[in-house]
Amino acid sequence: MASPRTAPDADAAPAATALLRRPELWLAGAAFLASGGAGLVYQVAWQRILALQSGVGIYSVAMIVAVFMAGLGIGSHLGGTWSLKLDALGALRRFVLVELGIGLMGALSCAVYYDLLYRRALWIYDEPWRAALMHVVALLPPTVLMGMSLPLLARAMVADARTAGRVIGFLYAVNLLGASVGSLLTPWVLVRHFGIRGATYVAAAANLFTALAGLAATLLLRRRAAVREEEMTVPAPAGDPDAPGGRPLSLWIGLYAASGFCALALELIWFRLLDVAVKSKAQTLGTLLSLYLLGCAVGCLAGIWAVPRLRRPLRAFLLCQTGLLAYAGLMVVLLAFLPNDAPLLDRLHAYWSRGSYHTRHRLMLLLYGELPLLLFGPATALMGLSFPILHRAVQDDPRTSGRKVGLLQAANIVGCVAGSLLVGLVMLRLVGTTGALRLLMLAGVAFAVVGRRAGGGRVFVEMGALLALLAVFIPGPQRLWMRLHGTEQPQSLLREDESGVAALVPRMKAWIVFVDGKSHSWLPFGGVHTQLGATPAIVHPQPLDVAIIGLGSGDTAWASLCRPETRSLDVFEISSGQPRLLSRLAALEGEPLPDLRAFLGDPRLRVQHADGRHALARSRKLYDVIEADALWPDVSYAGNLYSREFFQLLSERLKPGGLVCTWAPTPRVYASFVPSFRYVLGPSSRTILIGSNDPIEGDLEQWRSRLGSEPVRRYLGKVRVETVENLLRALQPLNRGGRRFRSRAMNLDLFPRDEFDVPQNDAP
Repeated sequence: MASPRTAPDADAAPAATALLRRPELWLAGAAFLASGGAGLVYQVAWQRILALQSGVGIYSVAMIVAVFMAGLGIGSHLGGTWSLKLDALGALRRFVLVELGIGLMGALSCAVYYDLLYRRALWIYDEPWRAALMHVVALLPPTVLMGMSLPLLARAMVADARTAGRVIGFLYAVNLLGASVGSLLTPWVLVRHFGIRGATYVAAAANLFTALAGLAATLLLRRRAAVREEEMTVPAPAGDPDAPGGRPLSLWIGLYAASGFCALALELIWFRLLDVAVKSKAQTLGTLLSLYLLGCAVGCLAGIWAVPRLRRPLRAFLLCQTGLLAYAGLMVVLLAFLPNDAPLLDRLHAYWSRGSYHTRHRLMLLLYGELPLLLFGPATALMGLSFPILHRAVQDDPRTSGRKVGLLQAANIVGCVAGSLLVGLVMLRLVGTTGALRLLMLAGVAFAVVGRRAGGGRVFVEMGALLALLAVFIPGPQRLWMRLHGTEQPQSLLREDESGVAALVPRMKAWIVFVDGKSHSWLPFGGVHTQLGATPAIVHPQPLDVAIIGLGSGDTAWASLCRPETRSLDVFEISSGQPRLLSRLAALEGEPLPDLRAFLGDPRLRVQHADGRHALARSRKLYDVIEADALWPDVSYAGNLYSREFFQLLSERLKPGGLVCTWAPTPRVYASFVPSFRYVLGPSSRTILIGSNDPIEGDLEQWRSRLGSEPVRRYLGKVRVETVENLLRALQPLNRGGRRFRSRAMNLDLFPRDEFDVPQNDAP
């Protein structure tokens, strides 16, 4: 006769086999797969649009993500509570209605978030508290519905407590798979070919498919109503804490909240490491998130086959938590301390040491496959494995299955939000990535202590010792970040905070400026950045007030101050570490950078840590010259500074006779720029553009006279004066005849074509 401990699992094999003969479960799985994909499409699209309203800075993005996740948590709790009042058929019908509601809101989201709130009511977002409130109002309705879906579907599909962990694990796994696919398709296919608005329509269609599949599952479930009336519970044997429902639910709620905290904290750390390591582009985040979700899905799928064999779910759950944290720490230690010629690292080091971030196809698999899978693949699999183990431990009654799913998911999301905000906004600033990872190793020790006290055995003593040892060996920030910049130069300067990782690396008598692993410019001043800054300042008859978006090396902003008439320069820089690094470099003894020192000490200069586009949209100050510093068009959010709508905003912030200057590395930038201004100058190559709402005064002789004046020649120096003069000679009108361009040849806010590498079939 089976012991009380093993009795609940004795019939697990026949019950598990019965799962394969439940077509309504497979239909529900297909529905939840599509729902997961749609959810990730919405997350990418909505975050992109809402960042236009409140800025792309770390605090704005953190606020948007926190509201999104809070909505999911509230929805999970409400969905679980609602499920208590429903039978299986009723829960499945509510699931169908929820998905239809999500699809309707998703289809209307661009019209509401962008066309209405951004284009017509941007004033609402002038104050941070109002922006936060509007994000709550905008995001809560759809995200609450999203959070309700899993508790309702769990209530509908769980008929036997013996297989509850497997059923709920299956549903969660296919949802993760869908989210993984959606995360990958969004940047590479949907936004690239249909734009952000088109991507939301595709997601809405996926929600419609989910609802239809749910309706079909309802019909199948109705035929099994007689069977469903016999929903089987598993009473916990007296004194057996490892039976389903044998331990207090509050214990699992606390553990799952702590698990969510660690999971989101690790996600932030991994993505920051990879952001620098792969020199990320617009598609990077979606690709890495897809691999992260895929790892969780694989672990969850593995878990649904393993849970019937589990006798001690608490021990297994805690082993997963300590194991994934130990793996995360070990990989970072190896990444920092293995020699450069070690397998895999030799190719990575060669890539990191390059200034360019553009990759060859043969590097793509290494950067977007091998490296992230080694860094976090097994750890995310353990995260996924934890989910069915958790529900193996708590599910003892089908009638309360949705309620328990909702409570646990809500607790996990609370932990996720706490981890995201605490690590992303506080710990990265105070102790950096490596310090945050070191503290997570100590959190793993706490998991090990709980496991040991719960009678988990000696293995938790060993895991605790390993985690404590890893906390000691986690590298310092200089060691790790210099490795990921491909240099061992001790003079390299580094600063990390919540906004990113900035570095100045000496190479061949120059200093290369890196922001999040990508090279942006160099020191000493000279070249195209000097041309970009000085040329509009020379063309304008009296540039009193100037604005530059992006600091970089300071070259463009410095050159824009070449006229003594200029009285103010506002520089908007989103990386808060960048100006501090330049100040450290300027203070170095023996470093011949007098122009940098003079620039940083210029009383006309005011550097603001802000998203420049958002700052200009909120301000009503007008300028004589406005410019966005040169930025590669395919990096994340570059589309916000090369879109038709952005150039229209700049035209509205000009004084009479004011000028806007931009680098135009692609034909689409040219096509987006020209319709925004009545008058445009540029060289025949159209790589640098100067636009104005009024006729541009002066001619080459007047410009040369200003450039050759004593203050300007002394400020720029002979070589740079010649560089600027060469560009002035090449300037010519570029929009005679009122040239018009089709919208598909432009970069638009909701279709940033250059950023997402859309083939240029409609070049002007």
